[in-house]
Amino acid sequence: MANIVVSALYQFVRFEECEALRQPLLEFLNEQDIRGTLILAKEGINGTVSGSREAIDALYAWFKEHPPLDQVSSKESFFDEQPFYRTKVKLKREIVTMGVEGIDPLKTVGTYVKPNEWNELISDPEVLLVDTRNDYEVDIGTFKGAINPHTDTFRDFPNYVKEQLDPSKHKKVAMFCTGGIRCEKSTAFLREQGFDEVYHLEGGILKYLEEVPADNSMWDGECFVFDNRVSVGHGLEPGDYQLCHACRMPLSAEDRQNEHFQEGLSCHHCYDKVTDKQRKRFQERQHQLELAKARGEHHLGKDAVHDFEQRRQKKKAIREAQRKANQ
Repeated sequence: MANIVVSALYQFVRFEECEALRQPLLEFLNEQDIRGTLILAKEGINGTVSGSREAIDALYAWFKEHPPLDQVSSKESFFDEQPFYRTKVKLKREIVTMGVEGIDPLKTVGTYVKPNEWNELISDPEVLLVDTRNDYEVDIGTFKGAINPHTDTFRDFPNYVKEQLDPSKHKKVAMFCTGGIRCEKSTAFLREQGFDEVYHLEGGILKYLEEVPADNSMWDGECFVFDNRVSVGHGLEPGDYQLCHACRMPLSAEDRQNEHFQEGLSCHHCYDKVTDKQRKRFQERQHQLELAKARGEHHLGKDAVHDFEQRRQKKKAIREAQRKANQ
């Protein structure tokens, strides 16, 4: 029976004291053996954590005792083992990085649409349906008829809007994301750009997959999640995807049958990009993983298998540096 609660949470709120609360929050998480990552910024809190039922309940009681974090929105799912290996509380400029100054979901935001009303909305031929997630997430699954903006990071989304969307032409725009937080900013951004009718899926894809039966669903595929489950399907059941340990791309069962897939070493996305030095490091890491697995332990070396977010942030920083150098 699944006994680990996975809680995806966020709250936009004016939060000037976020820095002072970082250490007390981290200490509380460690005391309760809650794992995962929370991001604090002056605009609020965001992240996903996991722990026992009692520990997660204690966390929300802690939030209630520490305004302004007493209105945190959460989406829960369940797993039979810890999907995170570490506990982190990070301070950042934004809780979800769009990189556009002045976008404030507390001032303006799109119209929330309940999961049980979403199918009717996106079936309207006048509605333009846009997936606000990144390319690798869309590849795993999306709503039927949704537009893929082909973004590498959320920072790319404003440029997509400015180049591809027109408020005089696109009268009704509906958007969705994993848990709802990206849509808070993306709909606020569209409203700032002059779009009047802007809608977003309340609770995100996760809430839709939880509440809408599979036989009545317009979702096609699985939903990428930022933890060791990699993906979930209807009912928030763990999906079939795994991460490539080399490049961190999600791989389907079919991908893992590709001739270039070597567990722990490479996949068809990166087989021709892995250097000999990296391959030797990956081979040693895979060996340590197999030894740890045989002992019934998790291997937490410096190249931890599921530290996906850290790798993703590093890649983003490299791309940003390259973009600035080319300007």
